[in-house]
Formats: sequence, structure tokens, C-alpha cells
Amino acid sequence: MDYLKAFLIGGLICVICQVLIDKTALTPARILTGCVVSGVVLGAVGLYSPLADWAGAGATVPLTGFGNLLAEGTRKAVEQGGLLGALTGPLTAASGGIGAAVFFGLLSALCFRPKEK
Repeated sequence: MDYLKAFLIGGLICVICQVLIDKTALTPARILTGCVVSGVVLGAVGLYSPLADWAGAGATVPLTGFGNLLAEGTRKAVEQGGLLGALTGPLTAASGGIGAAVFFGLLSALCFRPKEK
């Protein structure tokens, strides 16, 4: 049942983004940014965490989950360290994912060579 919930919520997020790509003049970069910002907003008002608890990876893996992670990291860091936590919290919370992205990007760059078009 966990797989079904994750598939439904993750698929719904993807469907919403695909409809925005197909039916609006928004660029993919703006849609991706909108996903992160919507995750931040939904996380800040407390609506995204219950969804992530229910849907699991279906809600935490998409970019909306990254936005929620940034909001949660900021909230916790501000509670612990004051206003400076607003600057350090998001990077601390997302450091594992950012580090993995840098590592696998470097690994891909070392394994593959780009071709000119």
C-alpha cells in the first residue's frame, strides 16, 4: 500500500507539472522554481509534512519535497540559533542531497565526454 500511495502522490505532482508545461507558456525553469517555492510555502504553513508522512517518497522525492526540506531546516535552525539560522538552516538540512548531486555530477563528467552537435 505504501508503494501505491507514493506512486499516486508522486504521479499527481508530475501530472500537475506536465499540464503546466503543455498548457501554459511557462518555461520549465519557472515551473521547477514554482515547485520548490510551493513546497516551501506548504511546508511553512504545516501542510506538506502530513502529506509527506502519508505518501512517503512520493512527496519527498519531487522538487516540492526539496522545498519542504528547506523550510523545515530553516524553521529548526531559527528555533535553535536565532536569526542566523535563516541563512544556515536550509543548507544544513539539504547538505546530503546537494553533496550527492555534486558527487554524481562529477562522476558523470569523468565517465562521459560531451559531443559537439
